[in-house]
Amino acid sequence: MDAPAALAGAYGQVVTASVAVLGALNAQVIALQEALGAALSCHRQAPILRSQPGLGVVLAARLLGEFGDDPHRYQTAKGRKAYAGTAPITRASGTRTVVAARVARNDRLANACTLWAFAALNASPGARRCYDRRRAVGNSHQQALRALANRLVGVLHGCLVNQVAYDEAVAWPA
Repeated sequence: MDAPAALAGAYGQVVTASVAVLGALNAQVIALQEALGAALSCHRQAPILRSQPGLGVVLAARLLGEFGDDPHRYQTAKGRKAYAGTAPITRASGTRTVVAARVARNDRLANACTLWAFAALNASPGARRCYDRRRAVGNSHQQALRALANRLVGVLHGCLVNQVAYDEAVAWPA
């Protein structure tokens, strides 16, 4: 059964307007990504950030913005991981031990690290192995991603401290 002509015409106008709005939004996203890429490329830590697996321009800029660029802010990888919210919290009482995710954390940074870990699954064979090992021992998808993000934050910290680009063989030794 066909819709009445007036209704079909109205739907056609709605679709045409929606396509025009989406086209304009896509153009703005591209322009913003180019401007962000230009600004990020001027930063001294950009080559190290961009060498990390799974980090594109937007996610690298987001991590840089949330972590900051003070080289003395994080004395250890453990401190950087705790700030990112990827380091687990272990609570032990008597014979019971519980490992849980951090609740007190920078949520924007934790979200960016989770996105980074997910993107790294396809960009790094070592990251994929780490994730698959976690899943094999019974971790949920989210737990495995958080563990991978924790490892990636530690790798990033090492790269920033030593001022070296990411190296798959060093980050994920056999």
